[in-house]
Amino acid sequence: MAKKTPGIMATKDGRWRIDKTYQGTRLQGRFETYQAAEEWLLTAIEQARLAQYQRPKYKFERIAAKYLLESEEKLSIATEATLLEAIMPFIGNLSLEQIHDDTLQSFIKARKLQGRKNKTVNASLAVVRHILNYCARKWRDDKGRTLLETAPLISMLPLDDARKPRPISWTEQRLLLPLLPAHLQRMALFDLNTGARDDVVCNLRWEWEVYLKELECSVFIVPPRYVKGRKGWRPLICNRVAQSIVEEQRGKHPEFVFTYQRGKLREAHAVETMNNNGWQRARKAVGLQDVRVHDLRHTVGMRLREAGVREETISDILWHSRGTMTSHYSVAQVRELLDALNLITDESNRTNANLEMLFREKAESLQSSFKRKMG
Repeated sequence: MAKKTPGIMATKDGRWRIDKTYQGTRLQGRFETYQAAEEWLLTAIEQARLAQYQRPKYKFERIAAKYLLESEEKLSIATEATLLEAIMPFIGNLSLEQIHDDTLQSFIKARKLQGRKNKTVNASLAVVRHILNYCARKWRDDKGRTLLETAPLISMLPLDDARKPRPISWTEQRLLLPLLPAHLQRMALFDLNTGARDDVVCNLRWEWEVYLKELECSVFIVPPRYVKGRKGWRPLICNRVAQSIVEEQRGKHPEFVFTYQRGKLREAHAVETMNNNGWQRARKAVGLQDVRVHDLRHTVGMRLREAGVREETISDILWHSRGTMTSHYSVAQVRELLDALNLITDESNRTNANLEMLFREKAESLQSSFKRKMG
């Protein structure tokens, strides 16, 4: 006779009763036949065994909140919170395992209908991908398991609709800068002579400054949190124009290089962003609505190329990633970057200095010709 499964017992009325504890869970039931009781018990044991290894279901909105709380010191957290706010109505109630390319399509379609560029849509997708990677690699439950077995491969949209860089000409610079508020005018001119990003200029601190006597210039050693991709410390080198702006700002504020005054007491405060109302009004007044603050940085790259500066040096000045780039610079290297930046303090070093005038004359000629034909 076959051995009976432990935990199954016959009752006085001819039925079969189950009373078994498996890994802390008590399994109970009554069945008409022994076979039915045995099948139920074996199935229940298998389910309990699998439950040991099965991860709990976490909704994305809960995990996103965890990410924001743990990253509140992150420089870009306000931006990431806004990006998550846009995507939350579409995936907030989904479990982590339910988030993948297919379930993200409704968000992508909605944003595209709103006229958002692929780069903007990708920004939200990138935050979601980052959180899911944390779930699969970093965060763990009370049993030591990651919250997600594997992170899905979230596809980014192609950047074929990306806005092209819009450097400004020297003529446009002379029109735009005088219309900016005084503090913003200094910041824009500093940007046009260093190629720094907006957040670096706004957060530039005196404690980062190192003055090199042999080169008669200041170098600001910018910490990784203000470097895109956080790829180490980076030097921000001041050419003649940038240095004069730094000297003008010295002593105005104990911490920040660039500030503006507000309130009845006219106290100095740090500038949160250069892309403010003052910038918007000034560019509109001169018909440069298509110029962004980031285009000042593109302008530096263009002017360095016009001056014949080699691409490796331009990459170092603009902190572009490349294999040979280092966060440790010798005086000779700083001198090379400083000499390059000094080439863009005025228009005299342009290899194509007359192109702007030629293009303008050609455009005016074409316009006159068109008017005559339509006349």
